[in-house]
Amino acid sequence: MTTSPTQASHRPSLVIESIAGQLYGILCERITTGVYAPGSRLDPQSIAKEFGVSRTPVRDTLARLEHDRLVETRPRSGTFVTRPTRHDVHEVCQLRKGLEWLATGVAAEAMPLERIADLRAEAVAALDSAEQGDFEPFFISDTRIHGEIVAVTGNSRLISARESVEPFVYWLRVLGATGRHRLAGSTRRHLEILDAMARRDVGAAQEAAALHLVEVEEWTLADMASHAIVT
Repeated sequence: MTTSPTQASHRPSLVIESIAGQLYGILCERITTGVYAPGSRLDPQSIAKEFGVSRTPVRDTLARLEHDRLVETRPRSGTFVTRPTRHDVHEVCQLRKGLEWLATGVAAEAMPLERIADLRAEAVAALDSAEQGDFEPFFISDTRIHGEIVAVTGNSRLISARESVEPFVYWLRVLGATGRHRLAGSTRRHLEILDAMARRDVGAAQEAAALHLVEVEEWTLADMASHAIVT
């Protein structure tokens, strides 16, 4: 008997995928917010018991987290939260530099001036908050600036490639990137990028974006080394 599209939409596999998706979101958040520390072991059986699910969605979730480089499976040892290395930081920043250099060139021509002004005002306000000890507005502003520059390209593959490293980028911030020099330096570069975009100066915007990612790598490694995180 032929299965109708309606019947196919109710297959149990789709329910399992939904569970795995929800589980991925929870475990990803626990890793990137530091609930699960780098190097800690993840027990699939304990995870399955905690959430009342079978081993299948847990296995699928851990495989997805491993693809994102957030966990690693060691033969005959188990699955562990990754300990980020200097090479990991370099690779992520190198990828971002290539993607965002291109995206910034497009955004310098395409992003509405009103949106550029909004992002600039938000960046300035976020730095004021950081100087008072509240870092969260900076992280929100930072994510928004980089995200909207990439989004305005309308290039789905470029957007997907940037999103693929976003959990790792957020994780690196949480692990150690809260130095005041970094926040002030990043804001300075953000303003240079946005001001060049407002002038529709493609070359200057791209140059500032490339330099920003070079500095982000240097500052991230320095901040994380001070916390004895990277190897």
